[in-house]
Amino acid sequence: MTIKLLVIGNGMVGHKLLEELAARQPPDLEITVLCEESRPAYDRVHLSEFFSGKRAEDLSLVAPGFFERPGLHLRLASRAAHIDRAQKRVTTADGEVIAYDKLVLATGSRPFVPPIPGNDRSACLVYRTIDDLDAMLHWSAGARTGVVVGGGLLGLECAKALRDLGLDTHVVEFAPRLMAVQVDDVGGRMLRRKIEELGVTVHTGKGTQEIVDGDGARHRMKFADGSHLDTDIIVFSAGIRPRDELARQCELGVGERGGIHVDHYCRTRDWDVYAIGECAYWGGKTYGLVAPGYEMARVVAAHLCALLERKQVQSLPEFSGADTSTKLKLMGVDVASLGDAHGTTPGSRSYQFSDERRQVYKKLVVSEDGKQLLGGVLIGDAAEYGTLLQMMLNGIELPDAPEFLILPPPDGKSRPSLGVDALPSSAQICSCNNVSKGELCDAVAVGAASIGELKTATKAGTACGGCVPLVTQIMKTQMKRQGLAVNNHLCEHFAYSRQELYHLVRVNRIKHFDDLLHRHGQGLGCDICKPAVASILASCWNEFVLQKEHASLQDSNDYFLANIQKDGTYSVVPRMAGGEVTPDGLIAVGQVAKKYGLYTKITGGQRVDMFGARLEQLPPIWEELIAAGFESGHAYGKSVRTVKSCVGSTWCRYGVQDSVGTAIDLENRYKGLRSPHKLKFAVSGCTRECAEAQSKDVGVIATEKGWNLYVCGNGGMKPRHAELLAGDLDTPTLISYIDRFLMFYIRTADRLQRTSTWRDNLEGGLDYLKDVIIHDKLKLAAELEADMQHIVDTYECEWKRAVGDPLTRRRFKHFVNSSQGDGNLAFVPERGQIRPATRKEKQIPLQLATE
Repeated sequence: MTIKLLVIGNGMVGHKLLEELAARQPPDLEITVLCEESRPAYDRVHLSEFFSGKRAEDLSLVAPGFFERPGLHLRLASRAAHIDRAQKRVTTADGEVIAYDKLVLATGSRPFVPPIPGNDRSACLVYRTIDDLDAMLHWSAGARTGVVVGGGLLGLECAKALRDLGLDTHVVEFAPRLMAVQVDDVGGRMLRRKIEELGVTVHTGKGTQEIVDGDGARHRMKFADGSHLDTDIIVFSAGIRPRDELARQCELGVGERGGIHVDHYCRTRDWDVYAIGECAYWGGKTYGLVAPGYEMARVVAAHLCALLERKQVQSLPEFSGADTSTKLKLMGVDVASLGDAHGTTPGSRSYQFSDERRQVYKKLVVSEDGKQLLGGVLIGDAAEYGTLLQMMLNGIELPDAPEFLILPPPDGKSRPSLGVDALPSSAQICSCNNVSKGELCDAVAVGAASIGELKTATKAGTACGGCVPLVTQIMKTQMKRQGLAVNNHLCEHFAYSRQELYHLVRVNRIKHFDDLLHRHGQGLGCDICKPAVASILASCWNEFVLQKEHASLQDSNDYFLANIQKDGTYSVVPRMAGGEVTPDGLIAVGQVAKKYGLYTKITGGQRVDMFGARLEQLPPIWEELIAAGFESGHAYGKSVRTVKSCVGSTWCRYGVQDSVGTAIDLENRYKGLRSPHKLKFAVSGCTRECAEAQSKDVGVIATEKGWNLYVCGNGGMKPRHAELLAGDLDTPTLISYIDRFLMFYIRTADRLQRTSTWRDNLEGGLDYLKDVIIHDKLKLAAELEADMQHIVDTYECEWKRAVGDPLTRRRFKHFVNSSQGDGNLAFVPERGQIRPATRKEKQIPLQLATE
């Protein structure tokens, strides 16, 4: 018999329930989902990135085709208005009646708007949904000042959004400090100073009495102390309230301050009705974080599947509360709160460290006997968060001097750290996806030997990413325990990683493979180490890759400066920087293609690719292209391939910056740069993103103030959106950040590792990358920029060098002792051009298209 499940709400928690059910594939379950919004589930945690260039679809949590599976029905813009528990029916606002056997309320919460006279004026907004963000965008046009009412987590996120919109931003908080729930007085003062240094004005201890017309601005906020503040936009982010109106209507039972009463299985008093997420009230509290909601979703999915399979529910997982510790970066400031941050536990003691010069504050709350960690606060530097969290959650005994866990280590010494062996197998490492240490160890046991593979196998580290350093430690420790070699040797000839070889080459100024092999390797080398070292040498010294001492190291494509195709011919791709080409240039390309009988196609990177060139034809083809003003497009190399662009402000009515000019400048700067893998760029002239910059290794998107820089995207076999590295950059800063990013990637990536995979395996993730590139944590910025400038200054077109050097030209022969071409090549006409003949077609006499 089919069971009808109705889920009201398709937010993050509601969708997690659907994913859990889909993974379990229960039989005979028909699911209907009512989504009040006009779009399915999206990531509310990263809403502020909407104002940094991310599109609504980039925030989506719905996998392609998810709602196309049988037995799953999504109804958008459909609000549940009434529940009839006796008849097991739900009526929507449109009057539709939907029957259910089991009902899950995942209605979430709503923003709390203080009952202030004037709170319903125009441009008085809330910060909760993408529609709310669209409203902020609308009202920000022409506005100068914006105010956020509320200085909690969401309030500070909202302040970042207003600042990203270019407004003079203020935060008004009724409490005497920011983030009053999470941090203490000292931490609040430190956080305030850091936020104000970023250009946001903070007003604490302010109670708004009414909102009226402003003088020179849309609004005036009048405060209880007699002062006032004029502003154009007001956004209320003063907390949330559970969406429990449906439960109240059908008398399900709610908490004193709201929230639907649930038991350990997230059942309401009606066992056919469940509640999960921010609308649920368990153990005397509601949870405003996503991780507890995800755990509730897992519990309900397991319970429903057990009922369908007629299993005993007593052995099923239960919801037993959740740790509300959090670590995040608010407006670039590290903030973390653990457990009993305020020291309310009877007999508890605290250790505090404050560095006002560096604006770092740390606090530990420990038990009376000093053995157990109860909580803590970290402001400005949260590097110890992972260790402290595991010590607290797993009851690991503190060292004799716990203060050294937060004090700066003495010179030459390391801070005490938690060894992963001290963690029990049940220790929860990834709270977002409920991944334990045991599950990570099991994944390593069946073959996961890299962070990327471990993420795929367990989902650990795929949400907020805060657990990745600890996940990496566990992986390496488990590999050693299993007797697996945890080494990063490039091959049998070099007992070094690619990164280590790069440093050996750079520091010792080694310029030849034989020298490197003699000093740091063994044997003769192989097809793995030779191309890798060739790339390193080119990245460091930028010498001609076909010099006698370098040529034999190259793979086939680099050896002939062209991509070899499956039929043995080669492709020719002249550079067209930024996709720009003159009419004369197009005519020249057409004439070359026609003369040599080449198949032509526009590539995805906005270039003309010419296929079917025989080896001996490559030099004369390039001579003609060079004479017409073209140079090598490096389509054959592990190098910068293309910089795609839209037409930008030059032609487009939406463009806000000159994307074509910037794309040309970037391509001309980085052309010829050799790297561990190919690199693709794009520049979009506005947030409509016609150049698809967020699928590139380096993506640049124009804003009204400058450029947003995205990095580590990939549109390949495993698509990955690029991430925002920095926003509203002027052009010189943009270029310096790209210089640093590319050279840091070249220095540290593994052989044949795309930037997306490199980023996934980078301990510390995006935050660490920002620290290195923007904040110069490693003090490498000037050196990285100088390395890049050397590449720029020593650039020369490889094909121009090749055709002008008689010794190099000699290698472009099919036969060593003859200038004849390969007579086995055959082509057949297709769609007005030619293509390689199949094996069967070659048996039929053909007229070669190239003759």
